[in-house]
Amino acid sequence: MAALTSALTRADAFIVVTPEYNHSYPASLKAAIDWHFTQWAAKPVAFVSYGGTAGGRHAVLHLENVLTELHAVTIRDGLSFPNYFTACQDGRPLDPQAPVYARTVLDQLAWWAVALRSARDAVPYPG
Repeated sequence: MAALTSALTRADAFIVVTPEYNHSYPASLKAAIDWHFTQWAAKPVAFVSYGGTAGGRHAVLHLENVLTELHAVTIRDGLSFPNYFTACQDGRPLDPQAPVYARTVLDQLAWWAVALRSARDAVPYPG
């Protein structure tokens, strides 16, 4: 866990990739999030999810609640892969718009990473 703690501390932003199981995210991800607290504060988090017809959005909704409680800033736009088991070929999404969606998410995440890093450097987060 020490390596994860160190990596989370050094990071300016996060992308959480999660499947959806039983309309939520896996217990292993919950444990990794809950083990840490200050590492998430005032840092942006984007989501990539996959699952059945909802594409993992139920899992992301739960994650948004948990990470907001930890003072992370969740990115509104995300990337989801509904029915991923038929929507990909050779590890690549069949949807030609997937790279466009991914670029949107990455651009927003990068913007928030710079803005929040500047803010944390200027004034320590009070949380």
